[in-house]
Parts: sequence; C-alpha cells; structure tokens
Amino acid sequence: MRNSIFYFATSLVLLSSCSLFQTLHSTTYIKAENAFILGNNEHGKFSADVTNTSNQEITVWQCPISGGQHSPLVLNSKERTKLVVEKNTALRIENASSEEVAVKLKVKGATGLSMGYKYE
Repeated sequence: MRNSIFYFATSLVLLSSCSLFQTLHSTTYIKAENAFILGNNEHGKFSADVTNTSNQEITVWQCPISGGQHSPLVLNSKERTKLVVEKNTALRIENASSEEVAVKLKVKGATGLSMGYKYE
C-alpha cells in the first residue's frame, strides 16, 4: 500500500512538472506606442489565448527569432483569439495608440519563454 501511494505521488509530481501541463496567466500592460514580446528565445511550440481588455486596438504578430514577422492580427476592444505559435517564434503584441492598453494572456505549452518590452 505504501509503495502504491509513493508511486502515485511521484507520478503526480512528475506530471505536474511536465511542460505540457504548464499554464501562464497574466494581465500585461503595454504603454502607448510600445510592444510586448513573448518568446524571443529558443523554445518549443506553445499556444496563447490573447484577450484585448482595453478600449484601443492592438496588433499581434508572429516573429521567428531568426528574423522577420508574419500573420498580423488586429484585435479590437474586448476581442479574443487563440494562437498556436511554432517553436522559436515570438509573439509581438503592439500598441500603436496614444493610451496604455491591457492584454490578458493564457499561455500553454513551452516554458522558459522570455518576456520583454520593445520601445519604439
């Protein structure tokens, strides 16, 4: 019985530490005419549920770390989208407005994603 409990507890710890089950929840604030970059480093595939909670529109780009950007997506006020992001590709969330915006993020999959701001 003790062995069964030990193996169950060990399995539970291992499963919960697997990157497949990791989830990041965040509300990110982006200043006027700035951008937030998620995953500008080497990493695996991840999904991002992005919700624009502000009154201004934002633009979400996918940017391979090797250079370039593609797949622009404009999210108007209160809109939400789910993106699947390939390995070694960053999400760039741009705020071109003159007001600060707030973005809710729910990220699953790869862990160890870099996070930072790009000042324009």
